[in-house]
Amino acid sequence: MATSASLCCFMFLGVFVFVSADQEVISGQNVTLPCHANSKIPIIAVKWSRADLGEKYVLFYRDEQFVPVNQHPSFKNRVDLQDKEMKDGDVSLILKNVTINDAGTYECQVAQREPNQEIANLKIINTSKLSVVPPGQTRGHTEDGGKEAGSVGLKVGVTVFSLLFVVAVGFAV
Repeated sequence: MATSASLCCFMFLGVFVFVSADQEVISGQNVTLPCHANSKIPIIAVKWSRADLGEKYVLFYRDEQFVPVNQHPSFKNRVDLQDKEMKDGDVSLILKNVTINDAGTYECQVAQREPNQEIANLKIINTSKLSVVPPGQTRGHTEDGGKEAGSVGLKVGVTVFSLLFVVAVGFAV
């Protein structure tokens, strides 16, 4: 019984970690979406995309330059890499002057040249969910200015604490 409680807790904590990776920003701000590749293997290309954009992408960087050919028009002159030299595998995306239309799930893909490999294919490294709220509205408030019953962070934190307490009591018994 203690084993199943531990497994449940681990699975819940795994979901909690995923939820905490999501970002919420106020419209008009800049945001950095994190992505890190293996720094020991040379990075050939980086592509940031969003599924709802179809064949268009947010950013494509190859051969030390941006490739604007299929970039979605709404991202032109608004995106950059945090580190164009990609030191330590950092291929995080900077999105400037965020708007409500920027909300969505972003996918970071990286092509790296493995030893004895001629072709380097793009592989998904990370996904980040971005939520954007209008100026003057913050998390935990409704559109009419009233407070919600509680924020998601508080609810998740209390739930995690309660679950850990139950598991600890289960081991003590």
